[in-house]
Amino acid sequence: MDAHLRAGVATYNDGHHHGAHDAWEDYWLDLESGTDDERFLHGLIQFTAAVHHGYGGNWVGLRGLAESAAEYLDGLPDDYRGVDLAAVRAYLRALTADPEAVERLGPLPLTVGGERLRLADLDVDAAFVAAGVLAEELPNYDETPVERAVAYARTDLAAGDEGSQFVTLVWDFVRDATNRGVVYQRLTEHVSKRRSRERDVDGLFE
Repeated sequence: MDAHLRAGVATYNDGHHHGAHDAWEDYWLDLESGTDDERFLHGLIQFTAAVHHGYGGNWVGLRGLAESAAEYLDGLPDDYRGVDLAAVRAYLRALTADPEAVERLGPLPLTVGGERLRLADLDVDAAFVAAGVLAEELPNYDETPVERAVAYARTDLAAGDEGSQFVTLVWDFVRDATNRGVVYQRLTEHVSKRRSRERDVDGLFE
């Protein structure tokens, strides 16, 4: 869960308020309904959706989501899995009372263990999660080569190849927003080459 949690927090803190929920949703859907972890992630998903609606000027949607998020987070410890839920709940109360306050307050930064995570701060496991989120959320990117690059990176690491070009490319895709387009092009080319080699090898044994 830690990699998904950190990836979502960093994605949100980097301004991708809508995309953050994707980092949590796949993990959340497999949790038993009503458990603390399920309520925690469900609440965060609703919280980030509320912020997203606020920046779209959908005050009715924001208020409904803020109320729902507060209900899911109610009763959880103020510091749950390192996230400052006391601050989140206070922010949700402010938005419920006055949805337009989001314009004055700005998005509440999320922290894990007191650290305001950004995409550049992620470790490799969280970066693997964030890569798929960004490919889905941002325009001009196809999820498929990014997902394949992540799969190759995981395979290479499992084989002990810590210098894998796929690990570097995925990490750069997540961390380097300025050059993300260039990194994506290189990533796509390397994925295509590796897939070609795999097809050639498979052909030898047919």
